[in-house]
Amino acid sequence: MDEDDKGTRTGPALTHPQAVNRLRDLDAEIGRLAELDSPTTEEEARFDQATAEFNEVNDWRKHLERQAARARVAQVTDGDLRTASTRFGRVGRAEPGSAAGRGSMDTMDVDSITEPDSVELRRFRNPWNLSEMRTFDRPQEQVTREIRARALSAVERMQGATDRIRSAATDLIEQWDDEDGRLSRLALTLSEPTYLRAWSKMARSPHLPNLSADENIAVERVQQAARAMSLTDTAGGYLVPFQLDPTVIITANGSVNQIRRLARQVVATGDVWNGVSSGAVSWSYDAEASQVSDDAPTLAQPTVPIYKAAGFVPISIEAMGDAQNVTSEVGRLLAFGKDVLEANAFALGSGSGQPTGIVTALTGGSSVVNSATTDTFALADVYALHGALPARYRNMPTTGWLANGLIYNRIRQFDTAGGAGLWATLGDGRPEGLLGKPVMESEDMDGVITASQANLALIFGDWENYVIADRVGMTVEFIPHLFGANNRPTGQRGWYAYVRHGADSVNDSAFRMLDVT
Repeated sequence: MDEDDKGTRTGPALTHPQAVNRLRDLDAEIGRLAELDSPTTEEEARFDQATAEFNEVNDWRKHLERQAARARVAQVTDGDLRTASTRFGRVGRAEPGSAAGRGSMDTMDVDSITEPDSVELRRFRNPWNLSEMRTFDRPQEQVTREIRARALSAVERMQGATDRIRSAATDLIEQWDDEDGRLSRLALTLSEPTYLRAWSKMARSPHLPNLSADENIAVERVQQAARAMSLTDTAGGYLVPFQLDPTVIITANGSVNQIRRLARQVVATGDVWNGVSSGAVSWSYDAEASQVSDDAPTLAQPTVPIYKAAGFVPISIEAMGDAQNVTSEVGRLLAFGKDVLEANAFALGSGSGQPTGIVTALTGGSSVVNSATTDTFALADVYALHGALPARYRNMPTTGWLANGLIYNRIRQFDTAGGAGLWATLGDGRPEGLLGKPVMESEDMDGVITASQANLALIFGDWENYVIADRVGMTVEFIPHLFGANNRPTGQRGWYAYVRHGADSVNDSAFRMLDVT
């Protein structure tokens, strides 16, 4: 059955102009491949793929044109101004005097306002152009949905980003955006190509960036978005572009701080992250037709304060002039430095002016398990620590170990000497496991057993109960000149950057920590 009989059709997510441009590109590629005297196997396969795609896109182009023609016919037959949806083939009313109402070719680029259900599937020609949006007399949830769709489309097209960064940014928006779409709005403004150019100019010439009118407008939009999300408490500094944000980069490229592998990571929008936790929910068996027992759990509201972490990157004027990718390199360096700082804080942080490390959170509590023999770390202690954790935490997918690499080496020696079989080395890029659970390394934890003192050597638990709260957005202030001890310029410039995050255990019962003392 032809798709016009039912009025529905699925195909490439392309508007009519995009389909025409794609056909031209495919025609050029097919022509090039057809002229090859001795094409390789890959080139022959690409010729077949290009030909198949050409046919599919061409069918889609014809479908769009039929839908436009059908809209013009409907306008004449029933006297209303109507337009056809490029996604679902439905007929929707256009406003009098609009391009869609006049039956022009713009009917193939359906306004997401008249077809709100199709906005999630739409690919915007320019997702950053918010002047196309209509908000008057429109439900807030529809506006938010379009903002989120535009943000996801912008992530696909943002410059200077790898596929992994795009994937991490998409996950960040889909998982943590709120009902007002604030994170999506921030992603839109920070990923705009105009702002990336402005930020690059400011990075190279902070004292005289020579921004164009459009770039100044982009900078102002970012500052407005930052104020709306309370990302900047004081004046000064510029948020880094979304694709250079350490939160996104670390998520995409992996973390030096391995605690992030298993810990619960959330996005905070205020100075404190507020959560909800409880012990195990109590169930009971009740007799027929009897009143159910009171099985309600006791809910707690753990909080994770947010702290500021700062970094500084100096660079010589010569290096700044020579490096063509200085902005992306600075983003990478700042992300790495932030990660190293966090690795220490998430393990040993005091909780005063910095995140609360997992060791600090558990020290002195009922989660501490003492070694069987004073000042001696033995194989039995590993099994004792494993057995001390309740099964409801021990068998979770986010359960794992944390220790210094030197401690893991000693455990490997236990395995070799006794044939215990407790250590597994898995191939194909999968992590090593201890008693079937992944291992994380922290060089900040105790690695040497010292007599007559506490040696907090090994932690085992469900890391879903250790929460890392990040404020999305890193602010950078550009320092045009650095000065030496005699207050004379050193020929260097620098970037002073700061982010805000926090961390803490929200349920100490989900962990056990070995104290060899």
